Amino acid sequence: MGRYTEAVCRQCRREGEKLYLKGDRCYSDKCALERRPYAPGVHGQGRRQKLSEYGIQLREKQKTKRIYGVQERQFRNYFEKAERQKGITGENLLILLERRLDNVVYRLGFASSRKEARQLVNHGHFTVNGKKASIPSMLVKVGDVIQVREKSKSSPKFQELKEQAAYKTVPEWLSVDVENMSGTVLAYPTRDQIDTPVKEQLIVELYSR
Repeated sequence: MGRYTEAVCRQCRREGEKLYLKGDRCYSDKCALERRPYAPGVHGQGRRQKLSEYGIQLREKQKTKRIYGVQERQFRNYFEKAERQKGITGENLLILLERRLDNVVYRLGFASSRKEARQLVNHGHFTVNGKKASIPSMLVKVGDVIQVREKSKSSPKFQELKEQAAYKTVPEWLSVDVENMSGTVLAYPTRDQIDTPVKEQLIVELYSR
C-alpha cells in the first residue's frame, strides 16, 4: 500500500488547521502552520476559494484520512464496514478508526504521534495478548492487552516514551499500566469519548452522493 512520503506539515497547511501529525513539534513554535498559516504551493498565499458543498465534504474526508494515516481504498473499506453495522454510520466509522492498533498505541501514550506509533508497530515492538503484532491496521477488541515487547522496554526510545506516558491522559475506554508499559481495551469508544476534530456526517453525505 502506498504511503504519503512528503513533509506531513504540508497536510496541516492544506487543511488550514492542526492535525497533530508530528507529536510535540505541533505544540511548539516550530509548527509549520504557525510559521506559514497558508496552503502549500505557489498559490498558497492567495485568498482561499469558497468551497462548494461537495468541496467541504471532500476536505472533511481528506482531513480524517490524514489524521488517522489511512489511504483511500482502506478508508472506503472502513466506511462500507461501518455502513453494515448497527447504529450511526459516521460514529461507527470513527470507532473503527479508533480501534486501529497504531491509534491505540498512540492513545496509550506509547508514541508521540500516530505516525510514530505506526512505525513502532511495523517494527514489531508491541504484542497483543502476548503475541507479536506488527500490523498497524489491526482492529483491537474489548479485553485485548497491548504491551511493549520485553526486549524493547529497555531501549532509550521507550524509556523516553515511558516518561512521557506518565503525564498523558488516556481515554476512558482504555486503561494503562505505565510501569509495565501495557494497556487494556476496556470497551469500544463512544462518540463523546473521541476528541478527533471531525464532522463525520459530512463524510457520510459525501459517500451517499
